[in-house]
Amino acid sequence: MMRAITSVDIHPLFAERRSPRAFNAATSIPTTDLIAILEAARWAPSSSNTQPWRFLVGLRGDEVFNGILQTLVSFNQGWAFRASALILVTGVNRRPDGAVNAGYQYDCGLSVAQLTLEAHSRGYAAHQMGGFDKAKAVEIFELSEELTPVITIAIGKEGSIDQLDEDMAAREKTPRIRKELSEIVLRGLPN
Repeated sequence: MMRAITSVDIHPLFAERRSPRAFNAATSIPTTDLIAILEAARWAPSSSNTQPWRFLVGLRGDEVFNGILQTLVSFNQGWAFRASALILVTGVNRRPDGAVNAGYQYDCGLSVAQLTLEAHSRGYAAHQMGGFDKAKAVEIFELSEELTPVITIAIGKEGSIDQLDEDMAAREKTPRIRKELSEIVLRGLPN
């Protein structure tokens, strides 16, 4: 596993986390692990504790999985079909009083971050995908107006990159890089 080259030591969950496209299609995810991954997401912080995240969870081969797979752009379909689970994350875009919930996507992101780290801590990879057709997701799953599709996630055990085409395999081998702290901390970065 390639560990990120960080400027200081950070927790291995962050330094070792990756978003691979090579999943092992021969493995499935036990119910206990899937529930724990979703439970970690459930306990994410949210604005005014509104908890706006809503998940549609599909296991490889079931109706929900196949529906989510249909919403993915062809590039993502080309590898995500091997994942053990696909999750469509939607967000409640209104507050309980009917006002617009301007922060629902942020809150959903916090929930997905916790889901991702719990998956990683259990030996799974989680790969988030923005490359999907939101309108198609609304149609397939008959989502109400208050639910907005936010992101899709593939979860499973990492597989061999040999199953990927040359382009995707090259991406898998690329070291993880991030912008330097000096580029993202606009003011107040300690020396």
